[in-house]
Order: sequence, then C-alpha cells, then structure tokens
Amino acid sequence: MISAKRKIEFNRLWTDVKRKKLLLLMLVLPVSWYVIFCYLPMFGVVIAFKDFSLRKGIWGSEWVGLAHFQRFISHPYFYRLIRNTFLLSIYSMIFSFPLPIILALMINELRSAAYKKIVQTISYLPHFISTVAIVGMVVLMLSPTTGFVNKMLTMIGIEPIYFMIEKSWFRTIYIASGVWQSVGWSAIIYLASLAGVNPELYEAATIDGATRLQRIRHINIPGIKNTIMILMILNLGSMLSVGSEKVLLMYNEMTYETADVISTYIFRVGLLHAEYSYSTAVGLMNSVINMVLLIIANNLSRRFADFSLW
Repeated sequence: MISAKRKIEFNRLWTDVKRKKLLLLMLVLPVSWYVIFCYLPMFGVVIAFKDFSLRKGIWGSEWVGLAHFQRFISHPYFYRLIRNTFLLSIYSMIFSFPLPIILALMINELRSAAYKKIVQTISYLPHFISTVAIVGMVVLMLSPTTGFVNKMLTMIGIEPIYFMIEKSWFRTIYIASGVWQSVGWSAIIYLASLAGVNPELYEAATIDGATRLQRIRHINIPGIKNTIMILMILNLGSMLSVGSEKVLLMYNEMTYETADVISTYIFRVGLLHAEYSYSTAVGLMNSVINMVLLIIANNLSRRFADFSLW
C-alpha cells in the first residue's frame, strides 16, 4: 500500500514537472548563480580557523582553532565597531523603516492617477543613482566653502561647519542620505500590498461614515501588516550587515570614532593588510550574529504577531 501511494505521488510530481518544465528551466540560471557564487564559496570559511598561507593553500595551512575570534574580541576597536554598526542599523530602522510605509499610505490616498505617478516617480528616482554619485552630491552640498548648506548657514550668521570631518555629524548624514535614496523604492513594496486590499472594505467603511484616517488605521495598515512584519524580520536579521561601500566613501580618519563599522574593518584588515584568516573570522562571526538575530526576530514575530517566515 505504501509503495503504491509513493508511486502515485511520484507520477503526480513528474506530471507537474513536465507541465511546468519551461518555468523550471528558467530557474536553472539563477539557481546555478547562487550555488556557484554563494554556496560553494562557503567552504572557504574554514580559513577562519587556520593560519592561511597562499603558498600552503587552504588544506595545508596550520589549524589555529578559535585564535582569530579571540583576537577580534580582545581587539581595542571591538566595542567601537560593534557599537557603530548597531547604532547605524538601529537609526536606519527608526527612520528608514517607517517612512516608506507612511509614503505608501499617502500616495495610496491620492485621487489623481497622474499626480500619483509623478510623486511616485520623483520619490523612487534616487534609488537608481549610484552610491558613489550620492556621496559626491553630499560632499558638494556640505562643502564648507561652496556647499549650498553652508552658504545658507552663512546667510543667517552661522559659521560654516565642516560636516564631513565632524564625527558627530557622520551618522546624521549617513542616515539622511540613505533615507532620501531608498524611501521611494521601498514604498513600492507597500503600494503593491495595498493594491491587494479588497476595495469593498473601503466602500463599506465609507458608507459607515469612516474618515480617511480611520480607513487607513483599520483597513490599510492591517492589510499590509504581513508585509511589514516580513520586512521588519529581514531588517532585524541584518542588523550587523551595514554595507562598507558607502561608509568607505564617506568616512576618514577624523570620523573613525563614529563611522568605522565591521564591514570597513574587514576591508582594511582583509584586503589592505592581507590578513585573510582574521578577516574571514570577523566576517563569519558577523554572519553568525545576524543569523541569531534573524531567528530571534522570527520567533518573536511568531509569538506576538502570529506571523513568521518559517
């Protein structure tokens, strides 16, 4: 009986495969990309536990166990790196996460389709500007001699501020430029989710005399709740994954105190100083912490919001 049941299930699966063979064929390229460039290189993390030498190779290098991890934890910059990375991530969550939701709700309430398209286009265009160009624009705007911001400050009697070398301004500039660049693009996800809300709910609420704010509170927000939770879980799971590109372009030795993060430290010790084993250990520790945070966020979401990724 069991073998007959399995045979039926196999035949059903094979029928589905033949019917959807073109769709499955389309998956070959992206799956191959992930396998080749994401999964196969994971075997290289073994050098985090070795004193890697290019001459000896991965398997011939001496095994040192957790020595590189202990070195990073005891490093004088350890707490500074953890603090800066967490603070940039937390500030990004506080400002970058809710603003796309608010923007999507506002765009959704616009009655003119043409005006809605204009606002949406203007808001997400910065997403297509490269990070290098964004940082270049920020540097030009904040220049103490020719920058627009300092010219405005001078007009009202305030001395020019050297924003890019002031460590107290780094996080503000980083977060503000990131919000401007990403808020419109991130709002598209919520707009797509709002498009799936049953329009009959709006009609019923309008007939019952609900105001616009009441409709947003009781229909729109619950309608995109699952989308909000998914993105929040993913963001919490990448708390220590502050990208190095933008920070590298913006920071300098004057702002290391507030700007240096784990990814930039890995860049310096791994590529500039050629300490491959040590930088791999730091990156592996960073990834493990992110995975733990992702699991915790998912469990908390399942417990308190009855929704989770798995």
